Amino acid sequence: MEALSIIKDEHRNLWRIAITVEQVIAEMERDRKVEEAFLSSVLDYFEHFMDGCHHRKEDEHLFRVLRQRADAAAPLLDRLQAEHRNGPRNLLALRQQLADTVAGRSTIGGLAEAFRLYLNDQKAHIKREERDIYGLASEVLTPADWAEIDAAFLDNDDPVFGSAARAEFRELFHKVASLAPVSVGLGASSAGELQSAASQPDVLLSVSNLESSYGRIKALKGITLEVRRGETVALVGANGAGKTTFLRSLSGVQPMSGRIVFDGEDISKLRADMRMRRGICQSPEGRQVFGPLSIEDNLRLGAYTQPRTQVEGDLEKIYTMFPILKEKRKLPAGTLSGGQQQMLAIGRALMGRPKLLLLDEPSMGLAPLLVEEVFNVVKALKAQGMSIILAEQNAFSALALADRGYVLETGSVTLTGTGRELIEDEQVRAAYLGM
Repeated sequence: MEALSIIKDEHRNLWRIAITVEQVIAEMERDRKVEEAFLSSVLDYFEHFMDGCHHRKEDEHLFRVLRQRADAAAPLLDRLQAEHRNGPRNLLALRQQLADTVAGRSTIGGLAEAFRLYLNDQKAHIKREERDIYGLASEVLTPADWAEIDAAFLDNDDPVFGSAARAEFRELFHKVASLAPVSVGLGASSAGELQSAASQPDVLLSVSNLESSYGRIKALKGITLEVRRGETVALVGANGAGKTTFLRSLSGVQPMSGRIVFDGEDISKLRADMRMRRGICQSPEGRQVFGPLSIEDNLRLGAYTQPRTQVEGDLEKIYTMFPILKEKRKLPAGTLSGGQQQMLAIGRALMGRPKLLLLDEPSMGLAPLLVEEVFNVVKALKAQGMSIILAEQNAFSALALADRGYVLETGSVTLTGTGRELIEDEQVRAAYLGM
């Protein structure tokens, strides 16, 4: 059911933009200033992505097959697809309203109200779809149905929503983000958290009462934490505090008890390979590259769960990020320096296209200049919106770039807060920052 995961991810982006637009129009009403470039970019995104791609995928594949399998779905699908068909007309009306407001033929209040009505309709549509359709589809569609639907959603060569189209949509999304007023940003709600279609915080990972032992020694003692989508979370603590054990438990290679919910799914009982297929990819402590294999073969191993058609393009992205790996790509990985092996380990994890990247002590054993280079890579990934858990003994550097942090001591969380709050905490400064 990869298609449902794809649709939900797309819904979250749409919801994020909707929240941002609501804040922008509230500022417009207060400041009496029309954010024409930003609103135009939003309408472009909705036109090309939502009406041109997102709705088409649903109509032509998921909804079509669901109609064949469940007569009860017809009234629900009729309403949803009627709203899909009305989308372009509604967008055209919004564009005209925006042009009239800029030209002085309409008021800012009228424009704000038109946008609010449109956004409320879109959010109600998403809620109905997720509430009424997804459960029914999970019940009535067969494995063969899902294989057909997933193949269509994952077709990288499809001209409408394949890899080339997705690149265009990413550019449109980045344009929206770049034009969002600084006072608003992209994706913040009034409570400081993005709301999902189900009106819950957009939590990617939720861990509850996680425990793990080595024989009789309990290494983790009921850890509870969460990671929101697009967030960088630092785990700091002394050697032996449980940071590596925690990441290994998330990856599925360390026996554990407790509950792990990832991207809305309970994965507590899933094998490690299935967790990676869900999007949890780890760069392990000590790098652990395959020394006799070439650098390029190490990277390709990281993509073994991914469609072959995208591997070459992903390789080029890694080589752009780490030019030294391209220069030496035919050499055995064991010939690389420690810093270069760390780049390879991170690149190998990125080849799996992670939804959540786990970085375990990426600066360990590196010279100061290489440590700075590795953290610059982490900053770049954070800027791209990747969700990251960073386990580090280098507490200051980790907390300086993290959105939030957790302090681990002997297998338990003892402190939590934003990165800045923890850096300024006297207990943390004395124990981990040498201040």
